[in-house]
Amino acid sequence: MASSPAFVAIAVAFSFFIKTANGDCLSNQEFNDFFIPEGESSIPLTDSCCQFDVCGLPCPEDVPKPSNGFSIAVILSICISFAVGVGTFFLIRGQSKNYFVAGRSLPLWIVCLTLGAQSIDSNALLGNADLSYKYHFYDGAVLPIGLGLSLILNGVFLARHINAEHHALTLVDILAKRYGVFVEILASIATIISFLMLLAGNLVGMGVILSYLWGTNESSGIWITAAIVLLYTAGGGLFSVAYTDVIQGIIGWSGCIVTAFWFIHNESVNAPPPSAGFPDYVYPDNIGDGGICDLYNGTACVNIPDACCYNTETNAAALDNGAYPFGDQRIFKDQMSNYLALTPFPNAMFWNWATIFILGFGNLAALDFQARCLAAKTPRTATLGCLIGGCFTFLVGIPFAYLGAITRKYYGPDSIYAEFEADSCHALLGLPTCGMWIPSGTAFIQLLTNQAPAWIGAWCLIGICAASMSTADGAILAMGTVFSHNVVRQLDAFIPDLITNDNLLSVARVSTIPFTIAAACIGAFYRSDHSAGATGYLLIVAFDVVLATVVVPLFGCFYAKNPSPRAALLSMLAGGITRVILEFALPKDGFLLLPYKADEFLNYGTAASTTYPVFFDKPEEDLWNPDVEACEQPYYEDFTGVDSLSAFLVSILVFVLVQSIEGMNGGKPIFTFNGMEGYVKDIEEDGDEDEPEEKGYPQALDETNPLDSSVNK
Repeated sequence: MASSPAFVAIAVAFSFFIKTANGDCLSNQEFNDFFIPEGESSIPLTDSCCQFDVCGLPCPEDVPKPSNGFSIAVILSICISFAVGVGTFFLIRGQSKNYFVAGRSLPLWIVCLTLGAQSIDSNALLGNADLSYKYHFYDGAVLPIGLGLSLILNGVFLARHINAEHHALTLVDILAKRYGVFVEILASIATIISFLMLLAGNLVGMGVILSYLWGTNESSGIWITAAIVLLYTAGGGLFSVAYTDVIQGIIGWSGCIVTAFWFIHNESVNAPPPSAGFPDYVYPDNIGDGGICDLYNGTACVNIPDACCYNTETNAAALDNGAYPFGDQRIFKDQMSNYLALTPFPNAMFWNWATIFILGFGNLAALDFQARCLAAKTPRTATLGCLIGGCFTFLVGIPFAYLGAITRKYYGPDSIYAEFEADSCHALLGLPTCGMWIPSGTAFIQLLTNQAPAWIGAWCLIGICAASMSTADGAILAMGTVFSHNVVRQLDAFIPDLITNDNLLSVARVSTIPFTIAAACIGAFYRSDHSAGATGYLLIVAFDVVLATVVVPLFGCFYAKNPSPRAALLSMLAGGITRVILEFALPKDGFLLLPYKADEFLNYGTAASTTYPVFFDKPEEDLWNPDVEACEQPYYEDFTGVDSLSAFLVSILVFVLVQSIEGMNGGKPIFTFNGMEGYVKDIEEDGDEDEPEEKGYPQALDETNPLDSSVNK
């Protein structure tokens, strides 16, 4: 029984509740036997379910299957994107510069659309709606807020500098230019790991949609998505990514915006209302108060004096599970400032702020964002593209978080589709059994296919698929580019001419294959049933990696005077090692909730009693007394987010410390060895016209000679 939204603080019930070997409903055999009817040997009974046999709650009904029209619409949109992507193969003309940075020719309107398309992915849409449905508004909204913020920060601080790097094909080239080979390799490893997670999250997002529409398993949808995106990305490079992003952005964004605002405008009740209840249900107020009791024509209770109960004579048509005694809200305005805002459920306030920070700053080291900045025609185009793309992200992504409450209205704990874990109790909710609601992993997609007009639902599904593909193709391209250009090229010292300017394009295309396979394996492992939502979870992990390692040296490239390779190397190592140590040293139970000592932060326990919940109109001796039969509930304890922010702080401190020490010693290195000298890669291919050498950057940067001052302008 809840006074605020059904916040599912524990969505991975299968890992917490240990069942008996015979498949009965409750792990306590004495309690389980109590609910077995005479003449039967076990529960659940045939054609029944545990939540009915134990708690009297109706078994969840089957959600109607989507019509074939949704599948046809999604398939057609995928075919269009595939055709556009493959068609750009002929724009490459065998030139790696065309493949990696689209010939540095993208105009503002394409840069805006392609940056926005990279930001507005299935995490910002499907992951956002999924988290806001399972938990509440800001638990989903922090994803597009963080992603949009990162583009704005990039436009303000980095985009113009990135675009001015004419001798760079990748973000990692810029680091190599200042810090040398060792930092280049470390940054390559960190960014590739980051983008494996990003790609996996987007494969999951589209895989969920395809599996739901086609009736296949989720893993099949993930692998089909991976194959489609890989084929056109490997062929056309950044040209294919950019042009498909334009198509996907125009179709996808418009569909998502229309869907969000259609629901917001047309749903007169935009969050689950107060529960009507069921026979013997006790309302939270009394007759004549002008509240919920009077709303549902309640009547005097039989066993509880001065209380109002469900009226079976006048209210028989209104029947639900009693999950919202006071009703839900679309948004709790103090959710980001009050850890008790969602009482009686916990509020992941700290994790939500950490998510915004991780995405806002970690995404500054995003290979796909910076590839588009490199590909923009001018520094001004790159800057404006980031700023406009960030605003697009807010416009498209944030309204989706409002749809979480609407989804709970149709598929939440008071709906006919609600499923509960019978072997769960919660004292604050007054529930000795069936305390935990189990949300559906496809509820938002079901909302689109059943509650929206068919054309709007199909348009939005196309938009989410387009968003997934637009980010997935950028991730595949980025990993192949960095691996071939920044990692494999280092093997030339052992295998001469292994990678040349003329075969770089072929190596990049081939290297996209193993990375796509690896990401699909990660996505198939996590899928959509992860406790934090696989799409949103993998997105945050992706940029957590580079926040601890790459972001600080990247800022140092442009905002430190004579940035030190030692400062960058030690900063990356210190940040990365700190992050790994804290990952295992800090307590983490997987629920992303700091251990506030309040009853709201108690986890669910296993079934505590065979008596009725406290809000039933039953004799006192038949009601659950938690003081007599306690619900054993441990506190949540998860310091996730502390590790991310701490590692970033350590990275900053080490960089500043080393930079300061060398500065006070007249620029004398505190140590040096081969590979600690900045250098510029030769990226010209046979047949290329000679480009003027960038002023102030010789082909090899001597360790003791500072970079030209134009870098810092």
